[in-house]
Amino acid sequence: MNKLKNFFTVICFLTTAFCLLSCSQKKEDEITLNFWAMGVEGEYVSKLVPEFEKQNPGIKVKVLQIAWVAAHEKLITAFASGTLPDVFQLGNTWIPEFQSLGSIEPLNNYIAKSSVVSAQNYFEGIWETNKIDETVYGIPWYVDTRVLFYRTDILKSVGYNSAPRTWAELYDASKKIKQKYNRYSFFIPTNEWLPFILFGIQNNARLLRDNNQHGDFTSKEFREAIEYLAKFYYEGLAPVDMQQVLNVYQAFGEGFFSMYITGPWNVTEFQNRLPKELQDDWMTAPLPSPDNDYPGYSLPGGSSIVLNADSKQKDAAWKWIEFLSKNETQYNFYKLVSSLPSLKKVWEYPEFAGNIYMKAFYDQLQKTKPTPKIPEWEQIVFQKIQQQTVEPIARKKMTIDAALKQLNNDVNNILEKRRWLLLNSEE
Repeated sequence: MNKLKNFFTVICFLTTAFCLLSCSQKKEDEITLNFWAMGVEGEYVSKLVPEFEKQNPGIKVKVLQIAWVAAHEKLITAFASGTLPDVFQLGNTWIPEFQSLGSIEPLNNYIAKSSVVSAQNYFEGIWETNKIDETVYGIPWYVDTRVLFYRTDILKSVGYNSAPRTWAELYDASKKIKQKYNRYSFFIPTNEWLPFILFGIQNNARLLRDNNQHGDFTSKEFREAIEYLAKFYYEGLAPVDMQQVLNVYQAFGEGFFSMYITGPWNVTEFQNRLPKELQDDWMTAPLPSPDNDYPGYSLPGGSSIVLNADSKQKDAAWKWIEFLSKNETQYNFYKLVSSLPSLKKVWEYPEFAGNIYMKAFYDQLQKTKPTPKIPEWEQIVFQKIQQQTVEPIARKKMTIDAALKQLNNDVNNILEKRRWLLLNSEE
């Protein structure tokens, strides 16, 4: 009897040991990917993880949400300490900086072997923001661009049954609104850099010259664009004092201004915040052009997914990137957060094809032009253009010539290290 008891005891012990060994082996084989994402996208992307893990047994994804205001500093700190996650989200204008640090993996080889990710699936201008020379470093996750929001009723009352298609029409409509209603027409915020850069690239301004080593803001093309915008301030067609527009939606609804360049998030905001009686009196349209080549260029914005160059599990990380790059995944993600999909095919879904406000964004995404792809660009636009150039011109604190000359000098100082690096790399 004791022998039988001992036999069963041994069997139980061996069975338990085998199970523990199997579970241990399974855990050792399991891969955990760390993924950092920003803002509302970081909050909701976790809802996509179960489906990925179901399709990819043995790979787990751990998501960390980061606030946009802290994202850049946290990523730089993680790079310096060697703790960047396997995969992370980057605003596409940040890609040059992180590429220069050597922190993100070139993706050409992965794309060449992929049955999911291909350049032709994406809007050309958006895809271009992820390239440095001929190398791709990021895969577009969601997109953003700027279009014209306008009051259809007010524009119609001054003879425009559709949005202005040229700079001349934009200026003409603005003057007629001013004459008829004694109101502003075009809201060009003096605390934003975007309109100045946007109209510059529409007018074929290079912004930087000599392989992005010097500012080119005194060029004929950029100066013409700034002179054009300045007319709206100088002739009372656009408000100069930002205190006059404390609530954009209320001001637009009251007709304080009739036209405003902004992004896709404001479609929902306008639908929710404008009075019910005005819901049929506003629309979106692609941006006007300086000539008859409508529409004019806008900027390609949005966020991309990048792969940590030092990740120990790049193949598994690429599977996560591919999963986020599938039509169905992007569609489901849009339903969660309303971020515009980067894949052109998803724009054929009814939510987009049947949305009269979204058509302008689709049309505009066909015609975008990226800003210079250098690490210093963020500093240039925020510190030198937004903070030190736009308002002095609008308020006539500086002449256009003086302001642009000063801007060029400031930008040249910012680019001094770049010139030194390029010079020494050639020796």
